[in-house]
Amino acid sequence: MFNVVLVEPEIPPNTGNIGRLCLATRSTLHLVKPLGFSLEDRQLRRAGLDYGRGTAAYGIRSMRYSRAQPVGTRYFFLTTKTQRPYYSVNFRENDFLVFGRETKGLPITTRGQH
Repeated sequence: MFNVVLVEPEIPPNTGNIGRLCLATRSTLHLVKPLGFSLEDRQLRRAGLDYGRGTAAYGIRSMRYSRAQPVGTRYFFLTTKTQRPYYSVNFRENDFLVFGRETKGLPITTRGQH
């Protein structure tokens, strides 16, 4: 359905919860490195991401991978620093929903790329 991108996630239980949500909605979870935890982390397994074989969770080195996506791919950088509410957007299948770190959000340079 959607592509959920977590940029440098820090908290294993949050990532596990989002992974389960992606599994339930048939969305793809993308994890942008560096991660604030190990994918082998016992906390991550406890959070439920270890059974997330239905999600395509994988690491990506940077946001520049987006140039390899098909023409027309849409990215939404979700931040508290915007005036546009999320409910004003008509999301479409395969859109990328990009979230920043729990403590710092998205870097300013990332927010302005797409």
